[in-house]
Amino acid sequence: MNDTPRTRSVVSCSLLVVTLVAGATACGEPDGHPLSAKPFDAADQVSFNGHAPNGKADPDKPLEVTVKGDEGRITDVTAADSTGRRLAGELAADGKRWHSTAPLAAGARYEVKVTTEDEDGAPGRRTLTFETTSPKKLLHVSFGPQAGTYGVGQPITAELSAPVTDKAARAAVERALKVRSTPAVTGSWYWVDDKILHYRPQDYWPAGAAVEVSSNFKGIKVTNALYGAEVKPLHLSIGDRIEAITDASEHEMTVLRNGEVINTIPVTTGKPGFSTRNGVKVVLGKEAFVRMRGETVGIAEGSAESYDLPVYWATRVTWSGEYVHAAPWSVGSQGSANVSHGCTGMSTENAEWFFDTVREGDVVKVVGSEGETMTPFDNGFGDWNVSWEAWQKGSALRNATLGAGAHPQTSALAARLRPQV
Repeated sequence: MNDTPRTRSVVSCSLLVVTLVAGATACGEPDGHPLSAKPFDAADQVSFNGHAPNGKADPDKPLEVTVKGDEGRITDVTAADSTGRRLAGELAADGKRWHSTAPLAAGARYEVKVTTEDEDGAPGRRTLTFETTSPKKLLHVSFGPQAGTYGVGQPITAELSAPVTDKAARAAVERALKVRSTPAVTGSWYWVDDKILHYRPQDYWPAGAAVEVSSNFKGIKVTNALYGAEVKPLHLSIGDRIEAITDASEHEMTVLRNGEVINTIPVTTGKPGFSTRNGVKVVLGKEAFVRMRGETVGIAEGSAESYDLPVYWATRVTWSGEYVHAAPWSVGSQGSANVSHGCTGMSTENAEWFFDTVREGDVVKVVGSEGETMTPFDNGFGDWNVSWEAWQKGSALRNATLGAGAHPQTSALAARLRPQV
């Protein structure tokens, strides 16, 4: 070996280059051992593929690094975009070729670091930076609810701008959606339909938790024509653990804060034919005044069951119109009989107290009713009526494998496979 810097050779026209960053340094070493040498510029030793006339790479085409000639080999490759997402790849056993095994992100800037060694074992290094073309069609995601403070039963929602049905594409979407809480919890996404996902912990959120919902979805390939758009993050705070448990057979509601009983309220629930739904519901909203009419729930106007009433201190728990509310007309039955059309009625004083005590996301559970169980997704947030085992099966990541739409972010190990020796 000599002590002169290695010169930079002209690479082929297929070189995937926007900006090449490399310095030529001497490969000679003071002690004569190849491993003690400063890395030489490996530009004349390796080449990169690429076929973009505008200087930007096609994200649908794999990235490839190869060794020129028969001498030397690649020993290590790392590829990552500017957000830190690593690109998975495989290195041939003989060290002559490395190629990406997951799609590149669209509209992204990548840095690829290649480490080599020559026939004498001297180390070389090459760094390449390039950009990929922007996507033509984007999939947008909107998180819910709005930022604020919620009860321990509040699910996180994600709404997609277009339906996603393919299993691999769903897995790509789900991998990109991140939910973190302090303190940490075990949780999972559930595909409600082709455009809606819900996220909940295995158990309720811890009281006082901070929840952050984010995404590294931008540029991620979902289908052949669809890529992820940038997603606005969401920050939530979780309040005290408020649980209202109504025993319809005992005509009584027990309200707990952080496990301690803070009130016991006589109530009336749905009468036969209008029985209140059993199961866990979540507060959806509060209305100080609402006009309730029987026609809105399918009761014919003028029939024996028809009603048109001004109702105060109404706390909504289903979209179809089930509330916890003031019912001064049924005070005589509260605590002793069920006479409502499905709502939970109580005195005006108690209803106002309940209204002031609960917030969106708080848990309202009904037991002992002759009614059916609250459905999971079509009438509010009945998510907690799905067992944890069944909930996990609603995730696209359960037994998922990396496919065409897989997320390009992987562990450092997956992105830096070394050749066999």
